[in-house]
Amino acid sequence: MPIPTRRFAATLLIGTAACVLGTQPSLAQDAGSDAAAATEDDGGNIIIVTARRRDERITDVPISITAIGGEKLSKSGTLELTEIGQEVPNLTLEVSRGTNTTLTAFIRGVGQQDPVAGFEAGVGLYVDDVYLNRPQAAVLDIYDVERIEVLRGPQGTLYGRNTIGGAIKYVTARLPDETLLKIRGTYGSYDQADLIVTASTPLTDSLRVGASGARLSRGGFGDNLNLSGVENYNKDVWAARGTVEFDNGPLFIRLSGDYVKDNSEARQGTRLIPGLFSGAPVLDDVYDTRAGLDIVDQQVEAYGGALNIALELSDTITLKSITGYREDSSTTPIDFDSLPAADLDVPAIYENEQFSQELQLLYESDRLNGVIGVYYLDASAFTAFDVALFNTGALINLPGLNAQTLGDVDTETWSIFGDFTYDITERLSISLGGRYTSDKRTSRVLRTTFIGGFSDLFGPSTAVPIAVTSDFDGSETFKEFTPRASLSFRPDDNHNIYFTYSRGFKGGGFDPRGQTSAAPDLDGDGDVDFDDQFEFLRFAPETVNSYELGWKASLLDNRLNIGLAIFKGDYDDVQIPGSVGVDTNGDGINDSFIGITSNAASADVNGIEFEGNALVGRDFAGTGSRFTVNWALGYLDAEYNTFIDAFGNDVADQRVFQNTPEFTGHMGFDLGLPVASGTVDLLGSVSFRSDASQFEVPNPFLDQDGFALVDASIVYTGDRFSIGVHGKNLFDKRYIVAGYNFVAGGTNGQPFVPTLGLEGTLTGFYGNPRQFFITGEVRF
Repeated sequence: MPIPTRRFAATLLIGTAACVLGTQPSLAQDAGSDAAAATEDDGGNIIIVTARRRDERITDVPISITAIGGEKLSKSGTLELTEIGQEVPNLTLEVSRGTNTTLTAFIRGVGQQDPVAGFEAGVGLYVDDVYLNRPQAAVLDIYDVERIEVLRGPQGTLYGRNTIGGAIKYVTARLPDETLLKIRGTYGSYDQADLIVTASTPLTDSLRVGASGARLSRGGFGDNLNLSGVENYNKDVWAARGTVEFDNGPLFIRLSGDYVKDNSEARQGTRLIPGLFSGAPVLDDVYDTRAGLDIVDQQVEAYGGALNIALELSDTITLKSITGYREDSSTTPIDFDSLPAADLDVPAIYENEQFSQELQLLYESDRLNGVIGVYYLDASAFTAFDVALFNTGALINLPGLNAQTLGDVDTETWSIFGDFTYDITERLSISLGGRYTSDKRTSRVLRTTFIGGFSDLFGPSTAVPIAVTSDFDGSETFKEFTPRASLSFRPDDNHNIYFTYSRGFKGGGFDPRGQTSAAPDLDGDGDVDFDDQFEFLRFAPETVNSYELGWKASLLDNRLNIGLAIFKGDYDDVQIPGSVGVDTNGDGINDSFIGITSNAASADVNGIEFEGNALVGRDFAGTGSRFTVNWALGYLDAEYNTFIDAFGNDVADQRVFQNTPEFTGHMGFDLGLPVASGTVDLLGSVSFRSDASQFEVPNPFLDQDGFALVDASIVYTGDRFSIGVHGKNLFDKRYIVAGYNFVAGGTNGQPFVPTLGLEGTLTGFYGNPRQFFITGEVRF
């Protein structure tokens, strides 16, 4: 539960921010105040970033970075964070199964798709330099954004824990120096209707205030055929953000608050096989469902605040403070089997809270530049869910069989870090950094078997507990050192050849679905006691040691920018979470399930990334005309060296990386032509992903074959207004982004056999279909 320090900070931040209002971004963990500001000059493509806490050309930074500016996101009609996964090599961003706003993120094969408290993310998500400790409410809508940047590869030195795959930074726009009122509206297919209003004004020469409000709505892509009037894959979101900025030169202070409320209907899957118990057929429309679980509404509420302070102590030294608080709560009815009866139904509750504080001391001189800092995070994550196996219960004379899980995970993390770059000569520089982290995890896992229906978590209940299968309360502190070193050689000002070593780690913990009653006698002392249960539920941190050789170049008077990286990742102690059905009474029918998570694997994750942008032509059809192209290509060779299954067998040759296509690609263009007093932009893009598996065990029904998505836009921009027409997924491709699998067999002529429930759960969730919409923006 939250400690007094966190409560005090929450009261201070939220109370102040409430005077200002709040939007949808969130708050984050680590790093500094400005990460990678992407800008373009009027004559070329000079991109400036601050990934190492200081202004640098992206060409000079020995890290694989993609930076996407807010103007480009707006012109292309980008609506939410997951869409940038189409543009960045070796990046997967998806809405998690059974949710509307929970994020699944993978970079270079490393990530996490299980949102239950107790499992840590593999990709760090930051909003205005505050780390989001949990994935709930992290599918951020795109508006009032200055830039989004993706840092690929372990970022354990400057960004800390859980950035083992990389980091994604969502940076909101600074307030302008002049009074501004901006109204942006969107209307499109599936009754999409969005309205965003942004206003800001200076109060004095140094003090500015601003606020934004957003109403984002869309009808469903499909319907729930079992619940009258309920749509599937719809959107119903209210959001707001408020900001106060003070800037008198040496001192900059930014206080921001945000709020989001998501009342969208539950996003349910569609069955990929007929019901094995009821015989229910597969539906024709993949966006339709027959899910019957409605004991709790789908709701998400999230809010928080951030306080960023930067004080220039001298020409070379700057002190920065980043304070963040975040809280969110969700209820969701997840109908695993997607059928009317409660064969495998999981109503769930998520409640998360966090407070973070970071201090940085930055040093900049002619030859030595760097940062030292300390970081602290105090967070709690509570998850509770029922697993309703009513069909199974009726069969074994246990009516209303229900396996409930309660998990309460507290995290207290502190770290100290430093990273410095020294220019040995004008052309050769070396960077060295390191971070020491103490990461304490305290977990409470309580699992109870009920009969008689759903528990009182979701309203009045007559359910009766018949067994406690887990009653665990344990704690452990994990300590890690994550170094970084790089050597950069710049033959001239427009080329950078670099080699970088970096290390990252994802925190350990205790399996939130673990069953202590299933623990064996691990220490061989003749009984099963707490020590055995502790080791049975515990899993250690996983680590990646990455080696990257890269070349960045800015050519043809900055008209052509390219980046090429070849990397090798040694992935050790890989955490493999999973759930399996179990037969608790020996009648041959699985009537419960247990989580089994272990550091069962080691792997090699190697690959190549090539991306760039080019100004192909300028002023060829009148002053101001231009034609630009951008591209990204990623190749990933991810293979397990060892993978020990639950029976102690090495099955590495039978396992694959989840959510990790071998090839990812993107090609886009923007043709700008002067028309009247403004500019018409014609934009198009195609994104490609090769075959990918949803889980480590391949499944021909759930796994997605390679596919391409084609988007196009036409946008007219005048002095104070713009209007655009956008098309997404123009060829209406159907593609699976997530799913559930609780069946065995189904291949080589074998029949399907349910492993939990009687219907055989094999359900899929799909990416968005073809959409058209019009956007209009007016600035006053």
